[in-house]
Amino acid sequence: MDLNWKRLRKAALLRRILRILTGLALLFALFLFACNYYVAEYSRSYLYDSLEDLPVNEAGVLLGTSRFTAAGTRNIYFRERMKAAVRLFEAGKIHTIIVSGDNRHQSYNEPREMLRELVKLGIPRDRIVMDFAGFRTLDSVIRAGEIFDQKSFTIISQKFQNERAVFIARHHGNEAVAYNAAGKANLRMILREYLSRPMCVLDVLVLGTMPRHLGTKVPLPGSHREESTAVPENAPESTPDP
Repeated sequence: MDLNWKRLRKAALLRRILRILTGLALLFALFLFACNYYVAEYSRSYLYDSLEDLPVNEAGVLLGTSRFTAAGTRNIYFRERMKAAVRLFEAGKIHTIIVSGDNRHQSYNEPREMLRELVKLGIPRDRIVMDFAGFRTLDSVIRAGEIFDQKSFTIISQKFQNERAVFIARHHGNEAVAYNAAGKANLRMILREYLSRPMCVLDVLVLGTMPRHLGTKVPLPGSHREESTAVPENAPESTPDP
């Protein structure tokens, strides 16, 4: 009898633990869904697929990605972002392009690769500014306002990243819009983005996370003090221009 009672108590305890874990899992799933829905809905009216409808801004912030995938194939997201930036520049929708990306070591330099490709596609070198401290989307868009002094700018990336980028930028007081480059998210991108947005909401609304590197302001070309490269203090060194 005593043995049966112990078994019943153990079974009841296991059921209680299972109910708690199930409840926590449901709450976590609801939190993920709510964050993703909130970011997408908040940004919806600031994203543009049409070039004609896109407002004019001085600067376009081109978010970085690698030229090649991990498998060694050409990255479609890189190619389409470069084409989108050129399209905006040629249409007069932007006048300067800030190429912002990761510069973690000499063999991986997103801003340098983007600059080379844009020049190859016909963008004048003096209309491109490099930001080597765009380690995350948050760093790139906040630095556009804080370092490059652009309170109104156009973000250039695919839609799945633009939604998050605009959310961050506008919550930091910047009048940012975004132009959606071609390229749909694959399953890996969808999962990564779905998990990134809750952290984005926490960074912006709860933690007040700021970029890893800030520093002195860097005016864009054409202002009173021209500067074409922004290398923040303590950021990795970069190679000379090609």
